[in-house]
Amino acid sequence: MPFSVINGIDLLEKLFPRQLKNARAGLLVHPASISRSLNHTIDICMRSARFTVTAIFGPQHGLRGETQDNMIEWQGFRDKTTGLPVYSLYGKTRKPCREMLENVDFIIIDLQDVGSRYYTFIWSMSLVMEACEEMGKSVLILDRPNPITGCYIEGPVLQEEFASFVGLHRLPARHGMTLGEIGLYLNKCYYPELDFFVIPMRGWKRVLWYDQTRLPWVLPSPNMPTIETAIVYPGMCLLEGTNLSEGRGTTRPFELFGAPFISPDALVQRLDEHRLPGVFFRPLHFLPTFQKHAGKVCGGAQIHILDREKFRPFKTAVAVLKVICELYPTKFKWKKPPYEYEKRLLPIDILAGTDRLRKDIEHGRGLAFMESWWNRDLRDFDKAIRSRYLLY
Repeated sequence: MPFSVINGIDLLEKLFPRQLKNARAGLLVHPASISRSLNHTIDICMRSARFTVTAIFGPQHGLRGETQDNMIEWQGFRDKTTGLPVYSLYGKTRKPCREMLENVDFIIIDLQDVGSRYYTFIWSMSLVMEACEEMGKSVLILDRPNPITGCYIEGPVLQEEFASFVGLHRLPARHGMTLGEIGLYLNKCYYPELDFFVIPMRGWKRVLWYDQTRLPWVLPSPNMPTIETAIVYPGMCLLEGTNLSEGRGTTRPFELFGAPFISPDALVQRLDEHRLPGVFFRPLHFLPTFQKHAGKVCGGAQIHILDREKFRPFKTAVAVLKVICELYPTKFKWKKPPYEYEKRLLPIDILAGTDRLRKDIEHGRGLAFMESWWNRDLRDFDKAIRSRYLLY
């Protein structure tokens, strides 16, 4: 049954903090920063009588989502509509510098996350919080749903020695939190001197999937076209750390995967032996138009989710990596750095947040064995950290 969920942006005027009245605001937004009526946060904030917008900031993939592929930098510009400076937080810098914050008193953050630690919007928020704490500025988060529910957590918890722009602080691969909840956690544990506010949603329940909220879905990044993409992403993003195509350059990114050296039927036969819950693998061939193996026919499979409550994206992706490593030991490769500004550590290790997963796969460890140790980490994280900062 659908629920009527109201996002933070739709409550901004009603719940705007009195402490920030008449202050100068910067906006950290992207294409999915929209209201229930599909008006963009920039337009809504420009009309506000409670504060004045003086700058705009954009994360990875650009303010308008114009950078299609991952790890494509973009540069700032002056917005023709508003006349305001637009600062890139995925170009020469990922943390706002002093000059960018000179003419703002606080920053409003309105970003649609997808429920996974690797999705870099979390870390753009974190670096904005860090810069604002250092310069005595305030931060206001307008909360939005976790599109893959706030109930499930999965995968390894980041070890600090593997921190990078796909995970600056301790979170599991699938974190089960909203952006506002993560902001509270970061504020209390890492940026305690920051003047910090959250406008929470109304009507959102942790059990809700995005398509149950009655909210419109707008692509938060070019390769996140559907809710199904978001559901598989907390696992299948691991393939970015390999020579396997994660389906970029197709119309079903992260749902399609493979490589030119893979036999689809052999792959699916071995995957089926793991009896993974809530998923069906359909053998296929596909032709990426860009990114890995562009213009080459790849053998692989499509992930069809049969039961999203039972489906475990991280466990599923680890099974994929394990099977392909076993079937093609001389052709399967871990991607070498650099990756997301990390030049030393392997991409698979910073994605997993640990090198233990890679080493277990290389040593032929069983899937149940691997799941047992990351589940122990999850229980500790949930009890010690996550449960303290849940708003809903």
